[in-house]
Amino acid sequence: MHSATQLLKSLTSGEISSRELTEDVIARIERLEPAVRAFLTLTPEEALQAADEADRRRAEARRNGESVPPLLGLPIAVKDVLSTRGIRTTCGSRILENYVPPYDATAVHRLKEAGAIIVGKTNTDEFAMGSSTENSAYGVTHNPWDVERVPGGSSGGSAAAVAARMVPVALGTDTGGSVRQPASFCGVTGLKPTYGRVSRYGLIAYGSSLDTVGVLAQTAKDAALFLHLMAGQDPLDATSMDVPVPPPSLKPREDFHGLKIGVPREYFTEGIQPAVAKAVRAALDLMADMGAEVREISLPHTEYAVPVYYLIAPAEASANLARFDGIRYGPRAEAETMWDVFYHTRGQLFGPEVKRRIMLGTYALSAGYYDAYYGQAQKVRTLIKRDFERAFEEIDLIAAPVAPSTAFRIGAHTGDPLSMYLEDIFTLPANLAGVPGVAFPVGFDDLGLPIGLQFMGPHFREDLILEAAHLYQQATDWHRHTPDPLADEE
Repeated sequence: MHSATQLLKSLTSGEISSRELTEDVIARIERLEPAVRAFLTLTPEEALQAADEADRRRAEARRNGESVPPLLGLPIAVKDVLSTRGIRTTCGSRILENYVPPYDATAVHRLKEAGAIIVGKTNTDEFAMGSSTENSAYGVTHNPWDVERVPGGSSGGSAAAVAARMVPVALGTDTGGSVRQPASFCGVTGLKPTYGRVSRYGLIAYGSSLDTVGVLAQTAKDAALFLHLMAGQDPLDATSMDVPVPPPSLKPREDFHGLKIGVPREYFTEGIQPAVAKAVRAALDLMADMGAEVREISLPHTEYAVPVYYLIAPAEASANLARFDGIRYGPRAEAETMWDVFYHTRGQLFGPEVKRRIMLGTYALSAGYYDAYYGQAQKVRTLIKRDFERAFEEIDLIAAPVAPSTAFRIGAHTGDPLSMYLEDIFTLPANLAGVPGVAFPVGFDDLGLPIGLQFMGPHFREDLILEAAHLYQQATDWHRHTPDPLADEE
């Protein structure tokens, strides 16, 4: 399957109809889904109806010489933590097993207004709490490059669907790396915008001061287009910012001349997989050969990102998930008293990772511990943010590995939560600082598994990091490689 921008050109020229494209997407999903398991809910009938309507609108516009919405007739997928009107939204949890929202998340609404067609909802770690998509109550998504390995998380379903070319673009969310890490594991492009750039309205909250709605796509050019259509202030989200949205077309650049790239020494730790370090260094060398000024920098408080995140995010989660009590949403456990209904419903229907984080967060917020844990974590978070601000006074953007390793085997970390948490060590700082980041493929390890690099930029400079990623992708072809998840079965 071609990239989103290429498909839109084909739709505009009449080379392919939306009906034909949507049928191809549905057929590929049906063929690959048993091996990949990227989706929790599929909506083929609704998608085909929308495709027929898109073709009708496009034909009428051609006759009348009128313009059409920019995504008209393009099939996409949506992570199952974003509300979709009339389509089941489970958050990968039994506690929302049959929940059907009466409204769309703002990001979803804006893409539908632009003409996009939703073909399904993708798998996720329960309430987006995880780095492997193994925490979903509905089963594990498999990495299309090796179905015995994880796709990353929590947007693993979206990343796997794009990597396997089931859909050209899928929405994800990034609270601590949940767009960028699966993008790296699956060999696709993943954009985490600045906090406040895209409305969080309709995103079922995990960590309210960290959550961002992002994009998983084949190219930085696709990500730029979708960001432009989703972003902007929303009166339904008080944290959304009234900041100009960059145009979807990236500035033409021939090389990296004039661009100062900082490489934090703290991101090349002893535990990093040699193949990852080698591929990232090679990508940086290419950028230097193309005119970039690449220099080493320091983000000295990076080592505190993991403990800070795992105090702040669970604390916010414990408050956000208090509403799921068996009364207002989802199934209810039978019990004699109201309090037993609460206890039994939450005890039986939340998964182990969600319960672990709720307990961590409740403890951090409890009387006598708030100042020592949550309060201190917020102070260190400020230091991490200042590290980035100081760095951007001297350089334009930061380049670093996305994850310390390539995709690990399913089950490798399930018995050791700390080792799983450490998978996010390179992505958490951007969320704590609120800065944008884009991950994209820069090579493969000896097993043929993708390796990603991330650019991080100043607040609201998505245009800068996407422009740099686009330039790299024009000079390389790593993003064009496609896995065959059925190879071992043939």
